[in-house]
Amino acid sequence: MKSIYPEIATMMLELEAELRRLDLWQDQLPPEEALASTQPFCVDTLTLPQWLQFVFLPRMRYLLEAELPLPQNCGIAPMAEEFFRGSDIGVADLIAKLQEIDTRLGQG
Repeated sequence: MKSIYPEIATMMLELEAELRRLDLWQDQLPPEEALASTQPFCVDTLTLPQWLQFVFLPRMRYLLEAELPLPQNCGIAPMAEEFFRGSDIGVADLIAKLQEIDTRLGQG
């Protein structure tokens, strides 16, 4: 059975590239307490792009490098659609990438 780890790793690189292309990548780490939120997607302390950069991507890199089980149900794309609703930023490619990640992780 073929491992999905290389494919997911590539998707993570593409996600980071898309966040950078949209100028949604930050140079400065949010405060530690913001990263310690217990809410899904840290909705009470971080923006969705911050959560992707500082929580999701590092966690996924760790899981991939250690070849640990990957999440099955992420549901990030619907969160992104809601977060960017009414925004003038062209996020169609970002949302498409998140949908691809959601779908692939859901397939195991």
